[in-house]
Amino acid sequence: MIIKYAFLVLAIILVSCSHSIHLVHTSGFTPYSNPKKGKIITAEAQQHVVLSMVGDTNYVDRAYRQLQSKCKNKNITGITTQFSTSHGFFSWTNKILLKGLCVG
Repeated sequence: MIIKYAFLVLAIILVSCSHSIHLVHTSGFTPYSNPKKGKIITAEAQQHVVLSMVGDTNYVDRAYRQLQSKCKNKNITGITTQFSTSHGFFSWTNKILLKGLCVG
C-alpha cells in the first residue's frame, strides 16, 4: 500500500510543471507624448530548452522586431518587458512579452 502511494507521489512530481515570472521591467515615457493618442501594441516570443540544450537564442530580438513592425513611425514609448519560464519534465520554455505605446 505504501509503495502505491510512493509511486503515485513520484509520478506526480515527475510530470508536474510550474510557471514563474522572473522580471518585469518598464522603460520611461517620451516627454510630451500624449498616452491617449497612442495605441498599445504587444509582441511575444519563446525559446524551448531541453536538457539545457538551446537551439534558438534570438527570441528576444525577434520579439523586439515584431514590436517595432507594429508601429509604423517607430515611436514606441513606455515599453514593458516580462520574462517568464514554464517548466516541464527535463525541459522548459523561456517566454518574453513586450508591450508598448505607439505614439505619433
